[in-house]
Amino acid sequence: MDLNSASTVVLQVLTQATSQDTAVLKPAEEQLKQWETQPGFYSVLLNIFTNHTLDINVRWLAVLYFKNGIDRYWRRVAPHALSEEEKTTLRAGLITNFNEPINQIATQIAVLIAKVARLDCPRQWPELIPTLIESVKVQDDLRQHRALLTFYHVTKTLASKRLAADRKLFYDLASGIYNFACSLWNHHTDTFLQQVSSGNEAAVLSSLERTLLSLKVLRKLTVNGFVEPHKNMEVMGFLHGIFDRLKQFLECSRSIGTDNVCRDRLEKTIILFTKVLLDFLDQHPFSFTPLIQRSLEFSVSYVFTEVGEGVTFERFIVQCMNLIKMIVKNYAYKPSKNFEDSSPETLEAHKIKMAFFTYPTLTEICRRLVSHYFLLTEEELTMWEEDPEGFTVEETGGDSWKYSLRPCTEVLFIDIFHEYNQTLTPVLLEMMQTLQGPTNVEDMNALLIKDAVYNAVGLAAYELFDSVDFDQWFKNQLLPELQVIHNRYKPLRRRVIWLVGQWISVKFKSDLRPMLYEAICNLLQDQDLVVRIETATTLKLTVDDFEFRTDQFLPYLETMFTLLFQLLQQVTECDTKMHVLHVLSCVIERVNMQIRPYVGCLVQYLPLLWKQSEEHNMLRCAILTTLIHLVQGLGADSKNLYPFLLPVIQLSTDVSQPPHVYLLEDGLELWLVTLENSPCVTPELLRIFQNMSPLLELSSENLRTCFKIINGYIFLSSTEFLQTYAVGLCQSFCDLLKEITTEGQVQVLKVVENALKVNPVLGAQMFQPILPCVFRGIIEGERYPVVMSTYLGVMGRVLLQNTSFFSSLLTEMAHKFNQEMDQLLGNMIEMWVDRMDNITQPERRKLSALALLSLLPSDNSVIQDKFCGIINISVEGLHDVMTEDPETGTYKDCMLMSHLEEPKVTEDEEPPTEQDKRKKMLALKDPVHTVSLQQFIYEKLKAQQELLGEQGFQSLMETVDTEIVTQLQEFLHGF
Repeated sequence: MDLNSASTVVLQVLTQATSQDTAVLKPAEEQLKQWETQPGFYSVLLNIFTNHTLDINVRWLAVLYFKNGIDRYWRRVAPHALSEEEKTTLRAGLITNFNEPINQIATQIAVLIAKVARLDCPRQWPELIPTLIESVKVQDDLRQHRALLTFYHVTKTLASKRLAADRKLFYDLASGIYNFACSLWNHHTDTFLQQVSSGNEAAVLSSLERTLLSLKVLRKLTVNGFVEPHKNMEVMGFLHGIFDRLKQFLECSRSIGTDNVCRDRLEKTIILFTKVLLDFLDQHPFSFTPLIQRSLEFSVSYVFTEVGEGVTFERFIVQCMNLIKMIVKNYAYKPSKNFEDSSPETLEAHKIKMAFFTYPTLTEICRRLVSHYFLLTEEELTMWEEDPEGFTVEETGGDSWKYSLRPCTEVLFIDIFHEYNQTLTPVLLEMMQTLQGPTNVEDMNALLIKDAVYNAVGLAAYELFDSVDFDQWFKNQLLPELQVIHNRYKPLRRRVIWLVGQWISVKFKSDLRPMLYEAICNLLQDQDLVVRIETATTLKLTVDDFEFRTDQFLPYLETMFTLLFQLLQQVTECDTKMHVLHVLSCVIERVNMQIRPYVGCLVQYLPLLWKQSEEHNMLRCAILTTLIHLVQGLGADSKNLYPFLLPVIQLSTDVSQPPHVYLLEDGLELWLVTLENSPCVTPELLRIFQNMSPLLELSSENLRTCFKIINGYIFLSSTEFLQTYAVGLCQSFCDLLKEITTEGQVQVLKVVENALKVNPVLGAQMFQPILPCVFRGIIEGERYPVVMSTYLGVMGRVLLQNTSFFSSLLTEMAHKFNQEMDQLLGNMIEMWVDRMDNITQPERRKLSALALLSLLPSDNSVIQDKFCGIINISVEGLHDVMTEDPETGTYKDCMLMSHLEEPKVTEDEEPPTEQDKRKKMLALKDPVHTVSLQQFIYEKLKAQQELLGEQGFQSLMETVDTEIVTQLQEFLHGF
C-alpha cells in the first residue's frame, strides 16, 4: 500500500465507517476488513490517528483497527503477519510524540503500545523503556502525562506475563528502573502536597494525576518485579514510606472539597496505596513480615479510634479492614500445632501478631465493630422505609454488597472472633448480659445496639456453641421479643428471626420447633415487608436442616404456604420473587405429596409470573425449580399442569431459542420429572421430543439427563415413541458413538437395552443399525469392562427374546466377517464365557445364563463344543440368584417376582413415581424376573438329553468340570 495515495482512500473509508447509516457503514467495514492484511495498512492508520487535525471519531476508529491488528497479525507466526520492516517503522512512529490531546485516544494509544511491548520488548524494542523514561522527565505537561500513561500500561502488561523467561526479563527491568520510578513518584507526590494549599485546582489535579500514574507503575514493579523483595532496600523503603504518605494524603482530604474531581482522584490515590500493601501481602507474605506491625497499628488507629474521624471514607475503611483480615487469616503466619515444625519466618510473623493483638486491643476492636460498625445507619433505615425490597437485596448480597462496609465489617468480625475466640467470647457474653429483658421502644439507640449485639451472636454462632444455652435464651428472651408488635421494634423482630436462622443448624432442640413454627406463622403476617422476607429465609433454613421432621411441620403447612404465596404476590423485585420462590420450592420438596391440597393458588399464579418474567431469565430458572418440586409433589396429578408445563419445557429445552442458555439445565430436569410422574403419554408430551436431536448434537454436560429422558419415553410409551422417533434417534446415536466417551457409549447402549427389554421386537427393528456394532464389539473382545458388560446385556436380550432377529443378525455378521455362521456363533459364545466376569449386575448375569441356555437343545456341533462354557455360566448364575430356605433346605431363585408389591414408604423416603411403577410392571413380564433359572436349566438339559439320548448326553456332560457338575446337581436336587 503506497502511503501517500492510500491515506486519502483509507481516510475516506474510515469516515464512512463512522456513519450511522448502515448502507454506508457496512460496505466500509467490509473494505477495512479486506485491507487488514495489506502491507502498509497499519502505517496509514498510524498517520491518521496521529494527525490531530482530523475528526476525532475517525482517529478513534483508526486506533481501534490498529489495536485489533496487533492481536491478529503482529506475531511472526500469524497468518498474514506484518513484515519486520513495517513493524520497525511502526514501533518508531508510535513513540515519536507523546502529545495526543484527547484523553480517550491517548489511553488507547498507550494500550496498543503496551500490546506491542508484550510481544517485542525488550529484544526487538530495546529503545522503548529508555524513551519513556526520558519523556516522563520533560517539562511539557501534556507530553509528560502521556508518556507516564504509556509507561504505566507498558509496565502493567509486562508484569502480567507468566513464563519463566518473561518473568526474568521483568525482574531485570524492575531492578533497572525501580530507583527512577521511586524518584519520579516522590517528585510528583511532593509537588502535589505543595500545591494543595495553593488553591489552584487545575494544578492540584494535574500533579495528582501524575502522582496516581507513577504510583500505579510502582505498584506493578513492587509486587511483580522482585523474587525476594525484602532484600531490596529501595522496595522496603518505599513500602515503609507508604504509611507516612497515606497520613499526608488523608490530611489533604480536609482541605479538598467533598464533591469534585480532585476529591475523587485523591480517594483513588489513597485506595491505591492500600492496594499496594494488600497485593504485596498476598504475593509476598514473608517479605511483608517487617510491615505487619506498622500495618496493624495504622489500620486499627484509623478504623477503631478517633484518629480517623473527619478524614476516613468508606472505601478506605473497607481496605484497612481487608488488610487486618488478611494478616489475621494468612496461613503463612499460622504455626503448625507442633511449633517445632513451623518455619522461623512463620514463627516471627506469628510473634508480631500475638504481640499486637493484646486483650485490650482485641476487646476494643470487638466492641467497636459491634457498637459502631454493626449499627444500622440512618441511610439504611431510610432505605428500609422507602424501598424495603431494595434493602433486603442489599443485606443479602446485592451487586454492591462485596464493596460495601457492612459485609466487610461482618467478615472481619467472624475472622477475628474465630482466631481469638477464647479472648472475645467473654466480651460478647458480657454485652449479651447487659441486654436482658425487653427494650424501651422509645429508645431507638438502645434498640439498634441490641440489634447489633444480636447480629454478632448470630455471626459467631459456631464459636459460641458451648457458651450459650440457646434453647433457654430462645424461650425466655427471644420468643417474647418476637411478640412485641410496636413499629419501632421491627428491627429487633427481623434480627431475632434472622438470629434463629443462624443457630438452627448449630444448636436448637427439636422439641422447640413447634414454638418456632408458631412464631414464623405470626411473623409472615407482620406489617413490615422486611420482617416477612427475613422470616421466609429462616423458614427455608429450618426446613433445610437435617433435624427437620415433617410431622412437626404439617400442622402449620397450610398457613405458612398460604402466607408465603401472598408474600410472593406482594413483592415486586425480581430478586425477591426468586428468593420467595426458593423458599416455597424448599417447603414443597420437604413435604412432598402432603403439599397437594394447598398448591392450587400457586399453580394458577405461576403462568402469570412466567409471562411477566420474560426479560428475567434467572427468575424463570427459579420458576422451573419450583415446578420441578411441584411435579414431584403432585405425582400423577401433575398431568393437570400440562397446558402450562409442556410449553415451558418446550421453550426451555429448545436450543434455537436464546433463553435456553439460562433455562436448559433446569428445563431438562423438569422434562425428566414430568415424564417420571406422567400416568400416560399425550400427543403434546410426545411432540416435545422434537427438541432432543439438537440437544444430543451439543454433547454437553446435560447429556446424562437427555439419556434419562429418552429412557423415560421408552418406559412410558415404547411403541408410539419408537415408531415416531427411533429412526432419527438411531441416527443421532450412530453419530454420537463415533466421538463419545466410554461412559457416553454405555448410556447409548443402555437406551437400546431398555428398548429391547420393553419391546424386544420393535426395539431390535428400530435400533437395527447399532446392533452390528454391538456384535462386533463382543467378537473383538471390547477392552473396557463396563462397555463389554453392556454389549452382552444388549445381545442377551436379542438372543433370549427375539430369536429370529438374532439369526438374521448372525447371518449378516457372518457375511461381513467372511466366516461361517457356526464358526462366528462359536466365537461369540467363547468370548461371552471368557468375559462373564466383566458383568457385575446380577440381573445381567442371570440374563446371560438364560440367553446362552436358550441355544439348547441343539445338535449343532459348535454349540455342543461350547456346552461346557454354557454350563459354567449357568452355574455361576445359580450362585448369583439362588438362596437357600433354611427350613426346607431347598433353593429358590431370589429374582423371581410373582406380583406387584407395594413398597412400604417411610416418612423420609420419596413415594414411588409413575415410572417406578412402570418399571415394576415391566419386571413382571421380564424373563429375568419371571423365569426360574433353576427350572430353565433343568428343562434345557432334559431337552438336550432327549435330543441326544442318554449316552450322547453323558458324553456331553463329561466335558464339564466334575466340581461344576456336583454344584449343578446340588442346585437341581428335587427336580
